[in-house]
Amino acid sequence: MNKIVDKEYFSENVVRLVVEAPLIAKARRAGHFVIVRAGAKGERIPLTIAGADTAKGTIDLVVQAVGTSSRKICALERGEFLTDVVGPLGQATHIEKVGTVVCAGGGVGVAPLYPIVEAMHEAGNRVIVVMAARTKELVIMEKQMKAASDEVIIMTDDGSYGAKGLVTDGIESILQREKIDLCVTIGPAVMMKFVSLLTQKHGIPAVASLNTIMVDGTGMCGACRVTVGGRTKFVCIDGPEFDAHQVDFNEMITRLKAYSN
Repeated sequence: MNKIVDKEYFSENVVRLVVEAPLIAKARRAGHFVIVRAGAKGERIPLTIAGADTAKGTIDLVVQAVGTSSRKICALERGEFLTDVVGPLGQATHIEKVGTVVCAGGGVGVAPLYPIVEAMHEAGNRVIVVMAARTKELVIMEKQMKAASDEVIIMTDDGSYGAKGLVTDGIESILQREKIDLCVTIGPAVMMKFVSLLTQKHGIPAVASLNTIMVDGTGMCGACRVTVGGRTKFVCIDGPEFDAHQVDFNEMITRLKAYSN
């Protein structure tokens, strides 16, 4: 049992939970995720760790209420408990000093991007964050991103905040003024696909986190199969991060739509 010690609403359907998990907080690195369960018969939900405080022994989880299980987790209040929090799992982000790193996030994908922004900045990189959302009300973690990076560019579909446009428009604006040495992207699959195409066009190395397709989180269910460089990979154990230029995003998008009806 893991106690929820704090809760914050980023928007109507997106909450940040601060959860007691001292061993995970101590061991986790940028890019790691956990498996969360609410209730003895609850569904296993993989969530990327959005932050940690080793002194307090807590981790941050950002959850979007979409289905029954995620809504149940989002409904938990301070002082209540998650039945299980297992981790850290997956492969950590490769962090090194490369120069200028653009971290591009869309929607709730901004949350798992945050530890990577922190780690890349601490490694001595110039870090520029491009955050995208449909509208101003859905922009999350702006304050945290500004504190952890050199610059933040905000894009909204409707132009209600920041500049009007997509993540790729924000990246293009950076390319017009300076060289980008690496791009890290997390968000909807279609967004990552076009970030991959743009960076490939300009010869920029890119890493994409495919955490949205995970289910079981241990490599047993096979639901997170993706094709990377012509070979089958499991996101939960081989990733969740891969060379974006090697990912078959069309296949991934098709798989994500399998049960949309």
